Amino acid sequence: MKKLAILGSTGSIGNSTLSICESFPDRYQPISLAAGRNLEAALAQCIRWRPKLISMATEELAATLKTRLRAGGITCVEVVHGSEGSVRVATLPEVGFVVSAIVGVAGLEATYAAVQAGKTIGLANKECLVAAGELIIAAARERNVALLPIDSEHNAVHQCMRGGTPAEVKQIWLTASGGPFRSTPLADFAHITPQQALKHPTWVMGQRITIDSATMMNKGFEVIEACRLFNLPPSKVQVTVHPQSTVHSLVEFVDGSILAQISVTDMRLPILYALAYPERVAVAERDHLTFDLRTLSQLDFSEPDLARFPCLRLAYEAAEAGGKAPIALNAADEIAVAAFLEGRIPFLGIPGTIEQVLQITTGPRPASIVEVLEADLAARDQAREVIASQFATATH
Repeated sequence: MKKLAILGSTGSIGNSTLSICESFPDRYQPISLAAGRNLEAALAQCIRWRPKLISMATEELAATLKTRLRAGGITCVEVVHGSEGSVRVATLPEVGFVVSAIVGVAGLEATYAAVQAGKTIGLANKECLVAAGELIIAAARERNVALLPIDSEHNAVHQCMRGGTPAEVKQIWLTASGGPFRSTPLADFAHITPQQALKHPTWVMGQRITIDSATMMNKGFEVIEACRLFNLPPSKVQVTVHPQSTVHSLVEFVDGSILAQISVTDMRLPILYALAYPERVAVAERDHLTFDLRTLSQLDFSEPDLARFPCLRLAYEAAEAGGKAPIALNAADEIAVAAFLEGRIPFLGIPGTIEQVLQITTGPRPASIVEVLEADLAARDQAREVIASQFATATH
């Protein structure tokens, strides 16, 4: 029985993880949860799973949850809050496996604390490796902690890597759907609306990650993650546009062999792989996780157009630069995407803002999580200043 902490239990990854716990009750048990702001979902999870510990985003939400639990006769669940609460959830002594799925840098401290506590990590939080990857990877190596990727692309690479040694890898290929604008004329990019950008052709995701997919910044973040997870330079991490989203990624070896991972587009599969590693667990027909090869009629692959998707170029540049550049890339993107969704900047204002912030990002490599968070806040302020000065009159 693996005892799990789930950071981001009320989000899509958290819910998918709990679905796996339902399917394999003899293997996986959630005992601590970080639930954020979703009070009703947190209450339902406490009623169903009776975790030992749950953390809410704020003291007020925690107090309300405590009252609701007491009213329902549930007194076995300890309720905590804030970043300190998330750290407790991630480092509870009984926990053996931590699913890191809090969106944004909010999950950073808890994930780092879990690594330092020697927990096995299932990583679904991009920001952890983009903003603080150098620190987290170093801490994981020092403590011999396994970092198992839950992102479908990196999970696919991890699976394919089992076909050879790291020295035998020539390069890896991350597949990208290309988002909704892979064939949109470049001249039309100036008029793209938030409503158009939120229509992803393959995946149903949160708003920020959907916009990041439309700009291909999401794939840029994945390039940085892959460099860190698999100890590769950016030149050995390639992106290929694959509209069918059937091949989740590929690994090319020095002898010319290429291994590809194919599966249904369901996040339960990479989560189950990470939870079961190094085993593979048989799934039942009712789980609908098997792939029917007979439905495969066509697989297309093409090179991404960096003129169409400047965010991908910026991500490669940040990966090469290292230090504070990936932190600034992520922070500026988050601010710019929010401004685009609010109609304050145009679609092309997203890469425009990020590029300007990267140009003014300097200083030594952060040596602690505190310094990472300080650099993150500074880059957010710079992004707001760029938007205020450059796009004050922009409207949609």
